[in-house]
Amino acid sequence: MSAQLRPPVRRNRAIIMTYVSSMTKHVSKFLVAVLLVLVALVLVLVSPLYGSASADNFWEKVVPENQAQIELSYAPLVKEVSPAVVNVYTKKTVQRRTTMQEFLYGRRFGSPNRQSVQNSLGSGVIVGEEGIVVTNNHVIDGADEVIVVLADRREYPAELILADERTDLAVLRIETEDAELPILDYASTIGVEVGDLVLAVGNPFGVGQTVTTGIISATARTDVGVSDYAFFLQTDAAVNPGNSGGALVNTRGELVGINTAIFSRSGGSNGIGFAIPSEMVKRVVDAAVNEGTIVRPWLGLKGQSVTFDIAKAQGLERPLGVIITEVYDDGPADRSDLRRGDLILSIDGREVFDERGLKFLAATKSPGEDVTLRVLRGGNEQLIEARLAPPPGMSEAELVLLEGRHPFTGAEVTELSPRLAEELGRDPFDSGILVTRVMRRAYARRVVRSGDIIQSIDGQPIETLDDLDAALDRDSGRWEIEIDRNGRSISGFVTL
Repeated sequence: MSAQLRPPVRRNRAIIMTYVSSMTKHVSKFLVAVLLVLVALVLVLVSPLYGSASADNFWEKVVPENQAQIELSYAPLVKEVSPAVVNVYTKKTVQRRTTMQEFLYGRRFGSPNRQSVQNSLGSGVIVGEEGIVVTNNHVIDGADEVIVVLADRREYPAELILADERTDLAVLRIETEDAELPILDYASTIGVEVGDLVLAVGNPFGVGQTVTTGIISATARTDVGVSDYAFFLQTDAAVNPGNSGGALVNTRGELVGINTAIFSRSGGSNGIGFAIPSEMVKRVVDAAVNEGTIVRPWLGLKGQSVTFDIAKAQGLERPLGVIITEVYDDGPADRSDLRRGDLILSIDGREVFDERGLKFLAATKSPGEDVTLRVLRGGNEQLIEARLAPPPGMSEAELVLLEGRHPFTGAEVTELSPRLAEELGRDPFDSGILVTRVMRRAYARRVVRSGDIIQSIDGQPIETLDDLDAALDRDSGRWEIEIDRNGRSISGFVTL
């Protein structure tokens, strides 16, 4: 009986084995198909990162994913940018103080020549094929002679084209007799973000050209206090004395900024360096080459930063923008129908957080250029076009030495205009008569100081030199005056 049952069992096993084998083949085909679909999907997702469809995809920012990517070298980039970074040597003749021995015994104990020559060094960047070099103003300030030394050790005397103390930039020209020069192109800092890789190239401590690397630590630093137009890029790339005027470049080999200052208690690098953004560098260089001087446009307004409470009241999620507190009559802001209380959120798509930032971004433009302001008014956002213009008035006004029987005898004064105030680093909204100098032993020394603004005499506002002449053209022994000193109003009576 058992012998009769065995054949059916064998057939059933064969049938089962055939079914399992067929089923395995179908499952394998299904898994292969799913795997192929997944691979195709992955390729579609990562192809923009590795494909060559466009330069934008090629330069997309990605985080290193493996050890091989981390070990990549900057050497090709350094070879490309370092020839355009130069050393700047200056010589300045200074008058040496007379020592006590020289004062008592003559020149026996001292040098017969009380003049000495001081040497200093810094860095610079070639930004024009015609030999245009940009550096910091404090590198060449007061120098009698400036020598530019290229990375290949060629030396050229440099001519100063423009020195701009307000931005701490200076533009030089070297004559190379048609020799080819390497240059750096300007980068746009609009897309610069915290964490972007940068290289600092310069001549720290005079040891020779040195390259350090780091990241952008912060953008739009306006509270550094290094220059009037403070809007710095902050980097942790090692920057030391001698790096001033050198290049801060991105991974494309473009000039992001000019290294200008460091925050340090010891004089060495603590990982906090500041660079002037390339937009301002380009503006100053273009003005120096094309115009020989720089005229800064303005918006003709004053403003204050937005606090958290103000932002909340305005319906903003975070503090942002500048609230207009004053508008100059017939200025660019006034002609564009901007009003007190308007909240400026951005200029040409770049957010602003204080008046310094707004002033800087406007100053990177030329007079006559249009800018687009995103403004919040009455809870509604709108775009307003404004045409920039230079401040009204002259940058060099008439100087008048006051004489006669009055409290200001011996004071040199000038009529203050918005443009003159801007050039002097003062508030362009200041008005009145500016005291530029007070002669020694003059009676005016008892009343005013250099930098004071005469605002009123005997209750009469003083706006022009004619107003001043009229107020002083009387014989009186008692004068009621009001002056502005460093933003503080001082008033009182002077009796002669």
